[in-house]
Amino acid sequence: MKSHKLLVVFLLAVCCLALIASERTTPETAKLSPIDKANAKNAMNTFDQGRQVFRFSTFDDQAFWGDTLRLHEAIEGAKLGGVGPGLSPKAALAAGLKVDVDALPSQLIEQLKRGEVNLDDPAVTLALLKLNSVLGVTGYFKPDGSLRSAGIQCALCHSTVDNSLAPGIGRRLDGWANRDLNVGGIISLAPNLQPFADLLSVDQATVRKVLQSWGPGHFDAELALDGKAFRPDGKTSAVLIPPAFGLAGVNLHTWTGWGSVTYWNAFVANLEMHGKGNFFDPRLDNAKQFPVAAKAGFGHVRNSPDVITPQLAALHFYQLGLPAPTPPQGSFDEDAARRGEDLFKGTAKCSSCHVPPLYTEPGWNMHTPSEVCVDRFQADRAPDKRYRTSPLNGLWTHTKGGFYHDGRFNTLLDVVTHYDQCFSLGLSAQEKTDLVEFLKSLPQPKKD
Repeated sequence: MKSHKLLVVFLLAVCCLALIASERTTPETAKLSPIDKANAKNAMNTFDQGRQVFRFSTFDDQAFWGDTLRLHEAIEGAKLGGVGPGLSPKAALAAGLKVDVDALPSQLIEQLKRGEVNLDDPAVTLALLKLNSVLGVTGYFKPDGSLRSAGIQCALCHSTVDNSLAPGIGRRLDGWANRDLNVGGIISLAPNLQPFADLLSVDQATVRKVLQSWGPGHFDAELALDGKAFRPDGKTSAVLIPPAFGLAGVNLHTWTGWGSVTYWNAFVANLEMHGKGNFFDPRLDNAKQFPVAAKAGFGHVRNSPDVITPQLAALHFYQLGLPAPTPPQGSFDEDAARRGEDLFKGTAKCSSCHVPPLYTEPGWNMHTPSEVCVDRFQADRAPDKRYRTSPLNGLWTHTKGGFYHDGRFNTLLDVVTHYDQCFSLGLSAQEKTDLVEFLKSLPQPKKD
Protein backbone atom coordinates (compact mmCIF):
# COMPACT_ATOMS: atom_id res chain seq x y z
CA MET A 1 0.00 0.00 0.00
CA LYS A 2 2.83 2.36 0.91
CA SER A 3 4.64 1.63 -2.36
CA HIS A 4 1.40 2.26 -4.23
CA LYS A 5 1.11 5.73 -2.66
CA LEU A 6 4.72 6.49 -3.53
CA LEU A 7 4.04 5.49 -7.12
CA VAL A 8 1.04 7.83 -7.28
CA VAL A 9 3.11 10.72 -5.87
CA PHE A 10 5.87 9.97 -8.38
CA LEU A 11 3.44 9.95 -11.31
CA LEU A 12 1.89 13.23 -10.17
CA ALA A 13 5.34 14.82 -9.98
CA VAL A 14 6.16 13.60 -13.50
CA CYS A 15 2.88 15.03 -14.79
CA CYS A 16 3.60 18.40 -13.16
CA LEU A 17 7.06 18.54 -14.69
CA ALA A 18 5.66 17.61 -18.07
CA LEU A 19 3.04 20.35 -17.76
CA ILE A 20 5.69 22.95 -16.90
CA ALA A 21 7.81 21.81 -19.82
CA SER A 22 4.84 21.96 -22.18
CA GLU A 23 4.16 25.56 -21.23
CA ARG A 24 7.61 26.52 -22.48
CA THR A 25 7.59 24.18 -25.49
CA THR A 26 5.42 24.76 -28.55
CA PRO A 27 5.27 22.94 -31.90
CA GLU A 28 7.37 25.80 -33.29
CA THR A 29 10.11 25.57 -30.65
CA ALA A 30 10.20 21.79 -30.92
CA LYS A 31 11.37 22.18 -34.53
CA LEU A 32 14.19 24.57 -33.65
CA SER A 33 17.83 23.71 -34.21
CA PRO A 34 20.05 23.21 -31.14
CA ILE A 35 21.48 26.71 -31.56
CA ASP A 36 18.02 28.27 -31.88
CA LYS A 37 16.84 26.34 -28.83
CA ALA A 38 19.82 27.65 -26.88
CA ASN A 39 19.02 31.19 -28.00
CA ALA A 40 15.38 30.77 -27.01
CA LYS A 41 16.40 29.47 -23.60
CA ASN A 42 18.78 32.40 -23.16
CA ALA A 43 16.00 34.83 -24.09
CA MET A 44 13.65 33.32 -21.50
CA ASN A 45 16.34 33.34 -18.82
CA THR A 46 17.32 36.93 -19.62
CA PHE A 47 13.69 38.04 -19.47
CA ASP A 48 13.27 36.36 -16.07
CA GLN A 49 16.49 37.99 -14.80
CA GLY A 50 15.35 41.39 -16.06
CA ARG A 51 12.04 41.05 -14.25
CA GLN A 52 13.93 40.39 -11.02
CA VAL A 53 16.13 43.44 -11.61
CA PHE A 54 13.16 45.66 -12.44
CA ARG A 55 11.19 44.57 -9.39
CA PHE A 56 13.80 43.91 -6.74
CA SER A 57 17.28 45.28 -7.51
CA THR A 58 18.27 48.34 -5.49
CA PHE A 59 21.70 48.57 -7.13
CA ASP A 60 22.92 49.02 -3.54
CA ASP A 61 21.15 52.41 -3.35
CA GLN A 62 20.12 51.66 0.26
CA ALA A 63 23.52 53.14 1.19
CA PHE A 64 22.08 56.50 0.07
CA TRP A 65 18.36 56.38 0.90
CA GLY A 66 18.80 54.55 4.18
CA ASP A 67 22.32 54.92 5.51
CA THR A 68 22.75 58.56 4.43
CA LEU A 69 19.30 60.17 4.14
CA ARG A 70 17.89 57.86 6.89
CA LEU A 71 14.55 57.61 5.11
CA HIS A 72 13.85 54.33 6.91
CA GLU A 73 13.73 56.19 10.24
CA ALA A 74 10.81 58.28 8.99
CA ILE A 75 9.08 55.12 7.80
CA GLU A 76 9.24 53.29 11.14
CA GLY A 77 8.57 56.31 13.36
CA ALA A 78 9.75 57.21 16.87
CA LYS A 79 7.75 54.49 18.63
CA LEU A 80 9.63 51.82 16.68
CA GLY A 81 13.08 53.38 16.91
CA GLY A 82 12.94 55.97 14.17
CA VAL A 83 11.74 59.57 14.07
CA GLY A 84 8.39 61.30 13.79
CA PRO A 85 4.97 59.64 13.55
CA GLY A 86 6.08 56.94 11.10
CA LEU A 87 4.50 55.96 7.78
CA SER A 88 1.27 54.04 8.26
CA PRO A 89 -0.15 51.86 5.45
CA LYS A 90 -2.96 54.39 5.02
CA ALA A 91 -0.44 57.22 4.60
CA ALA A 92 1.73 55.09 2.31
CA LEU A 93 -1.21 54.28 0.05
CA ALA A 94 -2.23 57.95 0.06
CA ALA A 95 1.30 58.79 -1.12
CA GLY A 96 0.84 56.41 -4.03
CA LEU A 97 2.86 53.44 -2.81
CA LYS A 98 1.42 50.12 -3.99
CA VAL A 99 1.20 46.65 -2.42
CA ASP A 100 1.61 43.37 -4.31
CA VAL A 101 -1.24 41.09 -3.24
CA ASP A 102 0.62 38.02 -4.50
CA ALA A 103 3.30 38.61 -1.85
CA LEU A 104 0.76 38.54 0.99
CA PRO A 105 -0.09 35.36 2.93
CA SER A 106 -3.68 34.19 2.55
CA GLN A 107 -4.44 34.84 6.22
CA LEU A 108 -3.42 38.50 5.91
CA ILE A 109 -5.51 38.86 2.76
CA GLU A 110 -8.58 37.59 4.59
CA GLN A 111 -7.88 39.93 7.51
CA LEU A 112 -7.63 42.87 5.10
CA LYS A 113 -10.93 41.91 3.50
CA ARG A 114 -12.60 41.81 6.92
CA GLY A 115 -11.09 45.15 7.96
CA GLU A 116 -9.16 43.54 10.81
CA VAL A 117 -5.79 45.16 9.99
CA ASN A 118 -4.91 48.49 11.59
CA LEU A 119 -3.90 50.56 8.57
CA ASP A 120 -3.02 53.50 10.83
CA ASP A 121 -0.13 51.61 12.45
CA PRO A 122 3.42 52.05 11.02
CA ALA A 123 4.22 48.59 12.42
CA VAL A 124 1.97 47.15 9.71
CA THR A 125 4.03 49.02 7.10
CA LEU A 126 7.14 47.32 8.45
CA ALA A 127 5.37 43.96 8.27
CA LEU A 128 4.51 44.64 4.61
CA LEU A 129 8.14 45.53 3.92
CA LYS A 130 9.27 42.28 5.56
CA LEU A 131 7.01 40.45 3.12
CA ASN A 132 8.71 42.33 0.25
CA SER A 133 5.24 43.38 -0.88
CA VAL A 134 5.66 47.15 -1.29
CA LEU A 135 6.35 47.83 -4.96
CA GLY A 136 9.74 49.41 -5.55
CA VAL A 137 10.83 49.56 -1.89
CA THR A 138 13.02 47.11 0.04
CA GLY A 139 13.45 47.21 3.79
CA TYR A 140 16.59 45.93 5.48
CA PHE A 141 16.01 44.72 9.01
CA LYS A 142 18.12 44.21 12.12
CA PRO A 143 18.01 40.90 14.03
CA ASP A 144 15.61 42.47 16.53
CA GLY A 145 13.11 43.25 13.75
CA SER A 146 13.69 47.00 13.59
CA LEU A 147 14.35 48.70 10.26
CA ARG A 148 18.04 49.17 9.52
CA SER A 149 17.88 50.74 6.03
CA ALA A 150 15.75 51.03 2.89
CA GLY A 151 16.36 51.03 -0.85
CA ILE A 152 14.31 51.60 -3.99
CA GLN A 153 13.85 49.89 -7.36
CA CYS A 154 12.67 50.72 -10.90
CA ALA A 155 9.22 49.43 -9.98
CA LEU A 156 8.71 52.30 -7.55
CA CYS A 157 7.82 54.73 -10.34
CA HIS A 158 7.16 52.40 -13.27
CA SER A 159 4.75 49.84 -11.82
CA THR A 160 1.33 49.95 -10.28
CA VAL A 161 -1.32 47.37 -9.34
CA ASP A 162 -4.73 46.38 -10.64
CA ASN A 163 -6.48 47.24 -7.33
CA SER A 164 -7.95 43.71 -7.29
CA LEU A 165 -8.01 43.54 -3.47
CA ALA A 166 -8.42 47.22 -2.58
CA PRO A 167 -7.29 50.61 -3.93
CA GLY A 168 -3.50 50.40 -4.10
CA ILE A 169 -3.42 46.67 -3.34
CA GLY A 170 -3.48 44.16 -6.17
CA ARG A 171 -1.44 42.31 -8.77
CA ARG A 172 1.58 43.99 -10.31
CA LEU A 173 1.31 45.92 -13.57
CA ASP A 174 4.95 46.34 -14.55
CA GLY A 175 5.79 49.19 -16.90
CA TRP A 176 2.73 51.27 -16.01
CA ALA A 177 3.47 54.82 -14.91
CA ASN A 178 2.53 55.29 -11.26
CA ARG A 179 0.75 58.62 -11.56
CA ASP A 180 -0.43 58.33 -7.93
CA LEU A 181 3.11 58.29 -6.54
CA ASN A 182 4.19 61.42 -4.68
CA VAL A 183 7.94 60.88 -5.09
CA GLY A 184 8.90 64.30 -3.79
CA GLY A 185 6.60 64.04 -0.80
CA ILE A 186 8.08 60.68 0.19
CA ILE A 187 11.70 61.84 -0.18
CA SER A 188 10.95 64.97 1.83
CA LEU A 189 10.19 62.75 4.85
CA ALA A 190 13.89 61.82 5.13
CA PRO A 191 15.50 63.27 8.30
CA ASN A 192 18.71 64.16 6.49
CA LEU A 193 18.42 66.02 3.17
CA GLN A 194 21.82 67.67 3.56
CA PRO A 195 23.36 65.78 0.60
CA PHE A 196 20.77 67.41 -1.68
CA ALA A 197 21.24 70.76 0.03
CA ASP A 198 25.00 70.58 -0.50
CA LEU A 199 24.59 69.56 -4.14
CA LEU A 200 22.18 72.43 -4.89
CA SER A 201 23.88 74.99 -2.59
CA VAL A 202 20.69 75.65 -0.61
CA ASP A 203 19.41 74.73 2.86
CA GLN A 204 17.36 71.65 3.74
CA ALA A 205 14.16 73.68 4.14
CA THR A 206 14.46 74.81 0.52
CA VAL A 207 15.03 71.24 -0.63
CA ARG A 208 11.85 70.12 1.17
CA LYS A 209 9.88 72.98 -0.39
CA VAL A 210 11.02 71.95 -3.85
CA LEU A 211 10.31 68.25 -3.29
CA GLN A 212 6.85 68.95 -1.92
CA SER A 213 6.04 71.12 -4.96
CA TRP A 214 6.28 68.18 -7.37
CA GLY A 215 2.96 66.55 -6.54
CA PRO A 216 1.67 63.06 -7.45
CA GLY A 217 2.99 61.45 -10.62
CA HIS A 218 5.86 63.91 -11.10
CA PHE A 219 9.64 63.67 -10.88
CA ASP A 220 12.43 66.07 -11.80
CA ALA A 221 15.44 64.13 -13.10
CA GLU A 222 17.18 67.30 -14.27
CA LEU A 223 17.10 69.13 -10.92
CA ALA A 224 20.38 67.52 -9.86
CA LEU A 225 21.92 68.59 -13.17
CA ASP A 226 20.91 72.23 -13.65
CA GLY A 227 19.36 73.24 -10.31
CA LYS A 228 16.23 74.67 -11.97
CA ALA A 229 13.49 73.83 -9.51
CA PHE A 230 10.74 75.98 -11.02
CA ARG A 231 9.65 77.10 -14.47
CA PRO A 232 9.49 80.79 -15.41
CA ASP A 233 5.74 80.73 -14.66
CA GLY A 234 6.48 79.63 -11.08
CA LYS A 235 5.22 76.06 -11.50
CA THR A 236 7.33 73.03 -10.67
CA SER A 237 9.97 71.89 -13.16
CA ALA A 238 9.09 68.25 -12.43
CA VAL A 239 7.58 66.29 -15.30
CA LEU A 240 5.14 63.40 -15.43
CA ILE A 241 6.40 59.86 -14.87
CA PRO A 242 6.25 58.08 -18.26
CA PRO A 243 5.38 54.41 -18.81
CA ALA A 244 8.14 51.83 -19.28
CA PHE A 245 6.18 49.50 -21.57
CA GLY A 246 5.84 49.52 -25.35
CA LEU A 247 9.46 50.59 -25.84
CA ALA A 248 10.51 47.91 -28.33
CA GLY A 249 11.48 49.62 -31.57
CA VAL A 250 11.43 53.09 -30.02
CA ASN A 251 14.66 55.02 -30.53
CA LEU A 252 15.21 57.77 -27.95
CA HIS A 253 13.65 57.65 -24.50
CA THR A 254 12.17 60.22 -22.05
CA TRP A 255 10.17 63.34 -22.90
CA THR A 256 13.22 65.10 -24.26
CA GLY A 257 15.13 62.20 -25.80
CA TRP A 258 18.20 62.07 -23.58
CA GLY A 259 19.24 58.73 -25.06
CA SER A 260 18.24 55.12 -25.60
CA VAL A 261 16.36 53.01 -23.07
CA THR A 262 19.64 51.45 -21.90
CA TYR A 263 21.26 54.87 -21.53
CA TRP A 264 18.39 56.13 -19.40
CA ASN A 265 18.43 53.03 -17.23
CA ALA A 266 22.12 53.65 -16.50
CA PHE A 267 21.48 57.37 -15.95
CA VAL A 268 18.65 56.78 -13.48
CA ALA A 269 20.31 53.89 -11.63
CA ASN A 270 23.47 55.93 -11.05
CA LEU A 271 22.36 59.56 -10.78
CA GLU A 272 18.75 59.39 -9.57
CA MET A 273 18.47 56.14 -7.61
CA HIS A 274 22.03 56.67 -6.33
CA GLY A 275 23.08 53.09 -6.94
CA LYS A 276 26.71 52.03 -7.14
CA GLY A 277 27.90 51.78 -10.72
CA ASN A 278 29.81 53.39 -13.54
CA PHE A 279 28.36 56.07 -15.81
CA PHE A 280 29.82 58.14 -18.62
CA ASP A 281 28.30 61.12 -20.43
CA PRO A 282 30.66 64.01 -21.27
CA ARG A 283 27.65 66.14 -22.23
CA LEU A 284 27.20 66.69 -18.49
CA ASP A 285 30.57 68.48 -18.43
CA ASN A 286 28.81 71.47 -20.04
CA ALA A 287 28.85 73.84 -17.06
CA LYS A 288 26.67 76.41 -18.83
CA GLN A 289 23.79 73.98 -19.42
CA PHE A 290 24.41 71.61 -16.49
CA PRO A 291 26.22 73.60 -13.79
CA VAL A 292 25.33 71.26 -10.91
CA ALA A 293 26.25 68.09 -12.81
CA ALA A 294 29.50 69.54 -14.13
CA LYS A 295 30.61 70.59 -10.65
CA ALA A 296 29.71 67.21 -9.17
CA GLY A 297 31.37 65.23 -11.96
CA PHE A 298 28.19 63.33 -12.84
CA GLY A 299 29.43 62.67 -16.35
CA HIS A 300 32.24 60.48 -15.02
CA VAL A 301 30.91 58.27 -12.23
CA ARG A 302 33.04 55.36 -11.05
CA ASN A 303 32.35 52.78 -8.36
CA SER A 304 34.13 49.56 -7.47
CA PRO A 305 32.50 47.17 -7.61
CA ASP A 306 30.09 48.33 -10.32
CA VAL A 307 26.82 46.58 -9.45
CA ILE A 308 24.70 48.42 -12.03
CA THR A 309 26.27 47.75 -15.43
CA PRO A 310 26.09 43.92 -15.21
CA GLN A 311 22.31 44.19 -14.72
CA LEU A 312 21.52 46.62 -17.55
CA ALA A 313 21.23 44.07 -20.36
CA ALA A 314 18.62 41.94 -18.60
CA LEU A 315 16.73 45.03 -17.42
CA HIS A 316 16.62 46.37 -20.98
CA PHE A 317 15.48 43.00 -22.33
CA TYR A 318 12.64 42.82 -19.82
CA GLN A 319 11.42 46.31 -20.62
CA LEU A 320 11.45 45.60 -24.35
CA GLY A 321 9.35 42.53 -23.63
CA LEU A 322 6.60 44.58 -21.95
CA PRO A 323 3.92 45.35 -24.56
CA ALA A 324 1.62 48.30 -24.21
CA PRO A 325 -1.66 46.95 -22.78
CA THR A 326 -4.76 46.99 -24.94
CA PRO A 327 -7.67 49.13 -23.67
CA PRO A 328 -10.57 47.49 -21.84
CA GLN A 329 -13.55 46.49 -23.93
CA GLY A 330 -16.15 49.23 -24.02
CA SER A 331 -13.72 51.98 -23.01
CA PHE A 332 -14.02 53.78 -26.35
CA ASP A 333 -16.50 54.25 -29.19
CA GLU A 334 -15.44 51.77 -31.88
CA ASP A 335 -17.24 53.51 -34.77
CA ALA A 336 -15.77 56.88 -33.81
CA ALA A 337 -12.34 55.28 -33.41
CA ARG A 338 -12.48 53.92 -36.97
CA ARG A 339 -13.31 57.38 -38.28
CA GLY A 340 -10.58 58.80 -36.09
CA GLU A 341 -8.03 56.39 -37.53
CA ASP A 342 -8.77 57.64 -41.03
CA LEU A 343 -8.31 61.21 -39.83
CA PHE A 344 -5.12 60.29 -37.96
CA LYS A 345 -3.57 58.90 -41.13
CA GLY A 346 -5.07 61.52 -43.41
CA THR A 347 -6.46 65.01 -42.88
CA ALA A 348 -5.13 65.48 -39.33
CA LYS A 349 -1.58 64.47 -40.43
CA CYS A 350 -0.87 62.87 -37.04
CA SER A 351 0.85 59.84 -38.57
CA SER A 352 3.52 62.00 -40.19
CA CYS A 353 5.25 61.95 -36.77
CA HIS A 354 3.33 59.31 -34.81
CA VAL A 355 4.06 56.62 -37.38
CA PRO A 356 2.12 53.35 -36.89
CA PRO A 357 2.66 50.81 -35.42
CA LEU A 358 5.22 52.45 -33.07
CA TYR A 359 3.31 55.74 -33.10
CA THR A 360 6.63 57.59 -33.02
CA GLU A 361 9.20 58.03 -35.78
CA PRO A 362 11.15 54.84 -36.62
CA GLY A 363 14.43 56.71 -36.32
CA TRP A 364 15.32 60.14 -35.01
CA ASN A 365 12.10 60.88 -33.11
CA MET A 366 12.88 64.45 -32.03
CA HIS A 367 11.42 67.88 -32.80
CA THR A 368 12.23 71.48 -31.91
CA PRO A 369 9.76 73.26 -29.61
CA SER A 370 8.61 75.53 -32.43
CA GLU A 371 7.69 72.52 -34.56
CA VAL A 372 5.10 71.46 -31.98
CA CYS A 373 4.13 74.96 -30.85
CA VAL A 374 5.26 74.78 -27.22
CA ASP A 375 7.77 76.65 -25.06
CA ARG A 376 11.46 75.73 -24.86
CA PHE A 377 11.92 75.40 -21.09
CA GLN A 378 11.98 71.62 -20.66
CA ALA A 379 13.63 70.99 -24.03
CA ASP A 380 16.49 73.34 -23.12
CA ARG A 381 17.23 71.20 -20.05
CA ALA A 382 18.22 68.28 -22.33
CA PRO A 383 21.35 67.96 -24.50
CA ASP A 384 19.59 68.21 -27.89
CA LYS A 385 17.11 70.87 -26.79
CA ARG A 386 14.23 69.06 -28.46
CA TYR A 387 11.10 67.13 -27.54
CA ARG A 388 10.60 63.47 -28.36
CA THR A 389 7.60 62.24 -30.33
CA SER A 390 6.00 60.22 -27.56
CA PRO A 391 4.66 56.75 -28.48
CA LEU A 392 0.88 56.61 -28.18
CA ASN A 393 0.29 52.92 -27.50
CA GLY A 394 -1.23 52.39 -24.07
CA LEU A 395 -2.09 56.05 -23.72
CA TRP A 396 -5.26 55.08 -21.85
CA THR A 397 -3.22 53.80 -18.88
CA HIS A 398 -1.64 57.14 -18.01
CA THR A 399 -4.33 59.77 -18.48
CA LYS A 400 -4.12 60.82 -14.82
CA GLY A 401 -2.16 64.05 -14.41
CA GLY A 402 -2.70 65.32 -17.92
CA PHE A 403 -0.74 65.10 -21.15
CA TYR A 404 2.56 66.31 -22.54
CA HIS A 405 5.69 66.24 -20.42
CA ASP A 406 4.30 68.53 -17.74
CA GLY A 407 0.60 67.68 -17.90
CA ARG A 408 -0.28 71.06 -19.39
CA PHE A 409 -3.19 69.57 -21.33
CA ASN A 410 -5.85 68.13 -19.04
CA THR A 411 -7.56 65.96 -21.65
CA LEU A 412 -6.86 64.30 -24.99
CA LEU A 413 -9.34 66.71 -26.54
CA ASP A 414 -7.13 69.56 -25.33
CA VAL A 415 -4.15 67.92 -27.06
CA VAL A 416 -6.05 67.50 -30.34
CA THR A 417 -7.26 71.10 -30.14
CA HIS A 418 -3.67 72.28 -29.62
CA TYR A 419 -2.48 70.56 -32.79
CA ASP A 420 -5.53 71.71 -34.70
CA GLN A 421 -4.52 75.29 -33.91
CA CYS A 422 -0.76 74.69 -34.28
CA PHE A 423 -1.06 73.25 -37.79
CA SER A 424 -4.22 75.13 -38.86
CA LEU A 425 -6.02 71.87 -39.62
CA GLY A 426 -9.56 73.23 -39.42
CA LEU A 427 -10.96 70.13 -37.74
CA SER A 428 -14.63 70.05 -36.81
CA ALA A 429 -15.82 69.26 -33.28
CA GLN A 430 -16.89 65.78 -34.41
CA GLU A 431 -13.52 65.11 -36.06
CA LYS A 432 -11.70 66.08 -32.88
CA THR A 433 -13.90 63.72 -30.87
CA ASP A 434 -13.27 60.91 -33.36
CA LEU A 435 -9.52 61.43 -33.05
CA VAL A 436 -9.77 61.22 -29.27
CA GLU A 437 -11.64 57.92 -29.51
CA PHE A 438 -8.95 56.52 -31.81
CA LEU A 439 -6.21 57.55 -29.36
CA LYS A 440 -8.12 55.81 -26.58
CA SER A 441 -8.23 52.62 -28.67
CA LEU A 442 -4.43 52.17 -28.91
CA PRO A 443 -2.88 49.70 -29.14
CA GLN A 444 -5.44 47.82 -31.15
CA PRO A 445 -5.47 44.03 -30.68
CA LYS A 446 -3.36 42.16 -33.21
CA LYS A 447 -5.36 40.16 -35.73
CA ASP A 448 -4.65 36.43 -36.02
